[in-house]
Amino acid sequence: MTRYRFITPHRTGKWYNDLRTAQRHACEIGAGFLDEMTGRFVAYVETVLETMHGEDAPGIPVTA
Repeated sequence: MTRYRFITPHRTGKWYNDLRTAQRHACEIGAGFLDEMTGRFVAYVETVLETMHGEDAPGIPVTA
């Protein structure tokens, strides 16, 4: 399973099970926004998408 989160220079988002959910919550940490008209995600400058595959970091809670 792959998990996703966005990171800014000052904040780190929660881990999510799918990219779309991570994108929807990115505005909470100032990482970007989901354009509702086009459905495209727009990341702000210096935003990084971090992924974790499998059991790379056990013990990290996953938000559905």
